[in-house]
Amino acid sequence: MIPILTILSPIVGKILDKIPNAGEREKARLEFELKVAENETKLLEMFTQLDSKQMEVNIEEAKSSSMFVSGWRPLIGWVTGAGVTWAYVLKPILDWILAVSGSVVKTPVLETGELMTLLLGLLGMGALRSYEKIKGVASK
Repeated sequence: MIPILTILSPIVGKILDKIPNAGEREKARLEFELKVAENETKLLEMFTQLDSKQMEVNIEEAKSSSMFVSGWRPLIGWVTGAGVTWAYVLKPILDWILAVSGSVVKTPVLETGELMTLLLGLLGMGALRSYEKIKGVASK
């Protein structure tokens, strides 16, 4: 379910519980659930169309001979890969070596929060993909 609908469903449920007639209450609840399902389907279709269009753009970018068009994704990939390697592999080892040697030199610390956000976005691990997996949408 879409996060906003997850939040709204209990609220709408409490409002619907105020309907005194049990038949009308159940009818209203079913209508609400139907509308939610229709909107989820429309939203999923919209995201699928956007993904398809983005894939077309990605393919055209990759075909380009210009480094400014086709090279930015690999650049960001290498930069985030280097940042993760520094933060989680090289820095801890270098800090340990410096500590054992008695050095007081401090190694730079990267802000890994922003770095991981960028990396997860590049890897397609954002919330939309999780939503698609929950709904059983096959990847292309």
